Amino acid sequence: MDSENPGSDPALVDIDAWDELRAEEAPQQEAAASLPSVLAGLDALTDDDFAHEAQAIAFYRQNGCSTLMQAFTLANILHTNFCVKEASRFYRIAYEFHSKNPGEYPLAQSLLQARLLCLMKAGLELPDDEIAELQTLAPLYANFIRGVHLAWRGGDPTGAMRLTANTFEEFHTGEEIDQLYLGFALQAGFPFTKGRSEHRVIPNQLFLYWDQNPPEEIRANFDFHRQISGLNVRIFDKPEAEQWLYDVYGVEARSLFLSARHPAEAADILRVHVIQALGGWWLDADIRLRDDQTIQFMLDQKEENVLFLTQNKFVHNDFYGSVPQSPLLSECLLNIYRNSYLHTGLFISYKTGPGVFNRAVNRLIHRDVSGIAPMAPTSVHDHHVFSRLIEEFDTPYKYQIKHWQAV
Repeated sequence: MDSENPGSDPALVDIDAWDELRAEEAPQQEAAASLPSVLAGLDALTDDDFAHEAQAIAFYRQNGCSTLMQAFTLANILHTNFCVKEASRFYRIAYEFHSKNPGEYPLAQSLLQARLLCLMKAGLELPDDEIAELQTLAPLYANFIRGVHLAWRGGDPTGAMRLTANTFEEFHTGEEIDQLYLGFALQAGFPFTKGRSEHRVIPNQLFLYWDQNPPEEIRANFDFHRQISGLNVRIFDKPEAEQWLYDVYGVEARSLFLSARHPAEAADILRVHVIQALGGWWLDADIRLRDDQTIQFMLDQKEENVLFLTQNKFVHNDFYGSVPQSPLLSECLLNIYRNSYLHTGLFISYKTGPGVFNRAVNRLIHRDVSGIAPMAPTSVHDHHVFSRLIEEFDTPYKYQIKHWQAV
């Protein structure tokens, strides 16, 4: 129901944004000072230690920095707000507080991996001893960091893909590694559209969903799309979706749909099931096809999957097309069921939204480059193409209900 574009989460943007940010700053110092004293003076940190970032300063003044979770929270605040050099320090502080017990969360290797990634985002060199530490804790994580370094500093995205391999499986769907790996593939010129098919093409049908009592602007949007010639338009409401899921997929799918925490999560669950079974195009109810050129674009597609990326390299799930019984959507369904059973409280964008698409795409890329199975012809378009095809309109309802990001 709600458009699942995660927007511009600073922790997930393309590396070009970090380069632009660094270009505006004073020359960076060398990598962090010797680590044995990293825990010294934590009771007397100044605004400079937080790059004058107000949210981090407020948290520190209220809570201090004397525990793993306090340091981890400060690191995440700083990372999210582009203060990556400072974030790297607090990830290391959190790592020093960590018992190194494999049952303590966040995992020690996750903290060290985040620190090293922030160092690279800040334009600093990676300390060899810390990469060695990470290698001891988690060799896959160390290879991932080496892969990022190879892509960003060495200009070798293909080598980065080989080093990273499918390390993304160690992370929740939708975490930053998914955007980075997809970025490597795009930078390396991975041939997504090879073997373009003239036979298995996306059916000319469009699906939308609203659970109940659509507001005026949504009803108008439905009417707009019903009038489009050349597309068979079907709009689900909650009772129809519930019955359809039961008829086509059975009790598990219906239960998953009904147990969703938010209408947006329910829409996420429905959209993948519908397109996987019937093929066609999905469109969220709060966006619209821009014009006749969009319709022609849809009719002209010859690939089995048509995807669009945000500027952050999230795969849009608010608008996409696929043939029925798509291997890509099979992976999306696998991700949704696994997350719904094992990680019920996961952020919706990661649990059922764009994150499951990113992971599905990456699995298929990895299998292709590993010689396991070729990827079906798939076109991947950037955020500029998405903006040319899709129009956003005013949606007052969003100010009247709890937003999916707050769940």
